[in-house]
Amino acid sequence: MKRRAFLAAIAASTGSAALGTLTVARAQATTAPSTIPPVNASGLRTALAAERGKVVVLNLWASWCVPCLREIPDLVRIERELAPRGAVLIGVSMDEPGDAARVATFHAKYFPEFRSYLRTEREIDAIASVVDPAWNEVLPTTYLLGRDGKVVRRVQGAKTLEQFRALIESAL
Repeated sequence: MKRRAFLAAIAASTGSAALGTLTVARAQATTAPSTIPPVNASGLRTALAAERGKVVVLNLWASWCVPCLREIPDLVRIERELAPRGAVLIGVSMDEPGDAARVATFHAKYFPEFRSYLRTEREIDAIASVVDPAWNEVLPTTYLLGRDGKVVRRVQGAKTLEQFRALIESAL
């Protein structure tokens, strides 16, 4: 009880400015990005078409997939290195559409610079079939799309930074 009284006295003596600052800080903390852009199959086609002329690295991941989470920082790093040569990274979270708030919080906390979408399609294959009608639901799966928008390579399972770099550089 003494601690509570002490804190109340401090708050009273610092005036409303401190309280206002605290309120603003709390408001900013709660207004952090709370959504990850949703995408359906048609939207993914549009996003990929907008990147024609570049080598697109399309990464299918999920927040519960440990190998996915290990490779995302490497993919982000490679994109930074190779973007001047025309490489772009796009991710699609294959988490359940109903988990949008949880996935957005997770994404914002761990991979804020990873351009990613959350699938809205109930059927998990609908998103992958945009580029691969024979996708076998293995995560992570990464597709390298050539400058013409066609799949050059499908990579399943986790790869190292060096393996990804070599694959992407060969597509450039």
